[in-house]
Amino acid sequence: MREKGEVAREEVKIRIRGVERTFHEKEGDNQALDPVDLDIRKGEFFCLLGPNGCGKTTLLHLIAGFDNPSRGLIEMDGRVVVEPASRCVMIFQNYGLFPWRTVLDNVAYGLEVRGVGKKERQEKARNVLHMVGLGDVAGRYPRTLSGGMQQRAAIARALAVEPEVLLMDEPFAALDAMTRSGMQRELLRIWRESGCTIVFVTHDLDEALLLADRIAIMTAHPGSIREIVPIDVQWPRSMADSAYLEFRGKIQKAMGLL
Repeated sequence: MREKGEVAREEVKIRIRGVERTFHEKEGDNQALDPVDLDIRKGEFFCLLGPNGCGKTTLLHLIAGFDNPSRGLIEMDGRVVVEPASRCVMIFQNYGLFPWRTVLDNVAYGLEVRGVGKKERQEKARNVLHMVGLGDVAGRYPRTLSGGMQQRAAIARALAVEPEVLLMDEPFAALDAMTRSGMQRELLRIWRESGCTIVFVTHDLDEALLLADRIAIMTAHPGSIREIVPIDVQWPRSMADSAYLEFRGKIQKAMGLL
């Protein structure tokens, strides 16, 4: 019998076992992550929730292959992650768009790096821009777009290469409340259409509750998984629903806020 939160191996996209990360600094060793054990299912929307400094971003970088664990291992589709892989794309909070390239050329960049011909990559980029509602700004430059539009362009660039895993590090933190709400709805729509696995980092409890299939609650520094909570509430979710409020209270209690 599996323990609560454990996933059957055949369902697992990302498998994390005994992962620790210690940074060796002048002031001494800084242990960012205590041993982390975690399974993330294929095609699920998975949130890492916790306070600033709890190791959420560190864990995301390890999954992406930007860094390696001090101990333990991370597998994706049964293969150990030791470096960035084309099937896994990360979206950062600061968008990461090239200011000298048009929106279309930004979105086509990953395809260009992979050697896709100009006509094909521009066609794919235009299709993805239409998917995220930016088809009419393809020829503009990032500086002329709002924050929400720039974030959509960053998501479009990630989707253009058809990733199996999308890693998102507090992507909406810099947006105003209305834009953020719209981007959350847009991301859920894109996730359903693309079928990719999303690992989403946030310190916002309500953002995690509005988006996730499951939420991993992380402890403060050094980071570890305190509890994994499946969110059994249908989309679209409302903060006023009784089921939503019930889960909110449960997560607040798990985080020590009640």
